[in-house]
Amino acid sequence: MKKIGPFIDLHLGYFIVMPAIIFIMIFSIIPIAESLQYSFFDFQLNSQQKSGLYFTEHYNMGLFNETIEYLEYYLDSEKTVQSSAEIIEKIENLESKLPILQEEMHSLIGTNESIVSLDVAKIDSIREKNLVIMTGLDDIYQFGESSQLQEDIYAVASELETALIPSNFIGLENFKTVVKDERARHSLVVTVIFTAVSVAFEFILGLVLAMIMNKAMRGQGLIRTFSLIPWAIPTSVAALIWAYLFNGSNGIVAVLLEKLGLIADSTDLLLTGSGALSAIIMADVWKTTPYMALLLLAGLQTIPFNLYEASAIDGASKWKQFVSVTLPLLKPSIMVALLFRTLDAFRVFDLIYVLTGGGPGGQTESISIYAYKTMFAQTRFGYGSALVLIMALVVGIISYFYIRFLDVKMTAE
Repeated sequence: MKKIGPFIDLHLGYFIVMPAIIFIMIFSIIPIAESLQYSFFDFQLNSQQKSGLYFTEHYNMGLFNETIEYLEYYLDSEKTVQSSAEIIEKIENLESKLPILQEEMHSLIGTNESIVSLDVAKIDSIREKNLVIMTGLDDIYQFGESSQLQEDIYAVASELETALIPSNFIGLENFKTVVKDERARHSLVVTVIFTAVSVAFEFILGLVLAMIMNKAMRGQGLIRTFSLIPWAIPTSVAALIWAYLFNGSNGIVAVLLEKLGLIADSTDLLLTGSGALSAIIMADVWKTTPYMALLLLAGLQTIPFNLYEASAIDGASKWKQFVSVTLPLLKPSIMVALLFRTLDAFRVFDLIYVLTGGGPGGQTESISIYAYKTMFAQTRFGYGSALVLIMALVVGIISYFYIRFLDVKMTAE
């Protein structure tokens, strides 16, 4: 017991941060590693041949067995509608071969697992067995009259080829496709414009709001509370509110902008690319400016008041105090606020998804929404993962330039 106490004291820091490390591993590192893995494959859930990660050829024994069962069922049904004794004999001949071929396939594969890895040498043998079935079907329908079941039977038989799963490892092809993808480039431009404009307005308005809230005045706590209400509203709810306000027929904001001459017609606000993007930026600025103000307010409260008194004695004006005292000492808080807000704005999803859905015609589609549609609407998880990783890379570059440009010393002297 005497040894346990010093050991705990020595490693207490590790025990304290361990929950945070586990949390980061589960919700950050592992998903990023999975996305990186998916990005090297043509991984598509809507394709039986690409619904897994396959470095080598595989075979879907479950699909093969299912296909044989369906073929037996349809061939039995075909016999009941055929009047030619010759064709019925050919159907029975093919039916007799199916169990034999199925047994040979099980012997060739050597396992009852659904998806199994294949030696290249076995692929030719599998294709030969598939050819026996397709040749038998061609022989049945070559000279006889076509039936209503013919199309269904051939569709079922085509699954025999689908059961052969080629490797879907494509290396960096997904990333090359993203670079050439015009829609991805447009989504990136929309995201950059949204991020730059919204963060710029939020910083200016947030700084003004923070300086107002930092003043000693009556009702200061009430002012701070009410100013944070927009930020406290869930983004999806705020988007629905603004969708009503931007409504071209009765939305008060749309009508007001028309009255002011900023738009030609109130119905154009959400029906044009520039109008819809401006509306999204307006909604985001309204909602997130209080968050920016809160971060800057924390920095303002760390600036000693005696610095302002000393500068006032030296004859500095309010503007000179702001430029020479407030901004330099507020630099670390500005860096944190701009960095946090830029990263948050660059991955914007819910606001645009609820307000415009990326419309009209994809004109307000952010890179996050494009990745979401690619992964969950088209189930192209490989390509979607490449989009997400490129977005993460851009975010990392933005973070680097923020830190270099502001040149903030975060460590204590």
